[in-house]
Formats: sequence, structure tokens, C-alpha cells
Amino acid sequence: MRIKDGFILREVAGKVIVVSVGEMAMKFKGMITLNSTAAFLWKKAETEFVKEDLVKALTDEYDVSDEDAKKAVDDFVETLSKQDLIEGIK
Repeated sequence: MRIKDGFILREVAGKVIVVSVGEMAMKFKGMITLNSTAAFLWKKAETEFVKEDLVKALTDEYDVSDEDAKKAVDDFVETLSKQDLIEGIK
């Protein structure tokens, strides 16, 4: 799975945001504000991934347990899925 095309991540005034562009801007109105962990996961999810890839990336980058990383990834993917921002979900 991966984040759908049509979104860009930018830092504006010290905040990390995601905005829709192009055709996706017609479907998704508004913007998403991300904390640093979500921004890290977003960047990793812009290319093809499985949840285990994101869990490993989190545990490699941050001092976090496998259990906490798995919960964070599950929450991240669930939130994006509810907004229909991920393609290739199995």
C-alpha cells in the first residue's frame, strides 16, 4: 500500500502540513496537520510499504518499543484509510 498521489507535505511556520494538489484537490478539501512522528511515517508511506516496514522504521529512528510502534502505525494507517488517502490496502 502507499499514500495516494495528489498530496504534498510541507513545513509552514514550524508546522508540518499535508495539502492536496491537482485533481485530488477536487476530492479532498482542506489540509492535514501532522506531528513529527506522523510526518516521519507519511514520508515513509509515500512509497510502497507494508505495516511491518513502518514499525521497523519507527523503532530504528525513535526509542520506542515494538508494541508502541505497532500501535502508532496501526493508528496512522487507520486514520489515513478512513480519509481514503491510502491505495492498495489489503
